[in-house]
Amino acid sequence: MSRVRVAIDKLVLKGFEPGQREALVDGLQGELARVLADATTRGEWARSRRMPMLSLGRMPLEPGASAGRRFGNGMARGIIRGLKP
Repeated sequence: MSRVRVAIDKLVLKGFEPGQREALVDGLQGELARVLADATTRGEWARSRRMPMLSLGRMPLEPGASAGRRFGNGMARGIIRGLKP
């Protein structure tokens, strides 16, 4: 397998400052890209699947854009954990 396609139809970010939203999305995209770039990881998800919703549980958010990026990274790691077979 040489290609992975991830589609997130909706990302609701209520209560975030504009800078935090941008940093959160950057962190989410960056961490997903980093993890999915690993051939071993991609092999674990070689089958197609759909999930109507994935609950990540409670995730604390600190103020500031850098905290938004860390939050996005944490979201990505939660998504990866939720997708593992």
